[in-house]
Amino acid sequence: MKISMKQIEAVVALSAHKRYARFIKLAADQRLVWGLHLNGWALAGTDDGMPVFPLWPAREYAELCVGGSWADYVPKSIELDDLFDGLLPSLDANGTKLGVFYTAGDKGVLPNLADFERDLRAELARIE
Repeated sequence: MKISMKQIEAVVALSAHKRYARFIKLAADQRLVWGLHLNGWALAGTDDGMPVFPLWPAREYAELCVGGSWADYVPKSIELDDLFDGLLPSLDANGTKLGVFYTAGDKGVLPNLADFERDLRAELARIE
């Protein structure tokens, strides 16, 4: 799926919670999500120092956040089966938060992992 620059600009301008809803729909439709990778996954942090694993619903949105400390990172897809069976349990075990749909100017939403999984599974069930 190719996303136009006009679409990207419109979505990036949405509030974090509206981007979250868009993320859930796109992730379910495509059955994958995107992170940034370079010899390991890119991590961010909360204001109080908690690690955050940022995710995006499409390559184009992840690419917008390449720069700064993530300058050499590249978008890498994660299949939803891998997200549900591997990544989310690992984040939970490590005390790492999930950061949904960061932009260059906004940290996105930090949902509870169980709520995020419930929202994504509900959308998958709705479209199947």
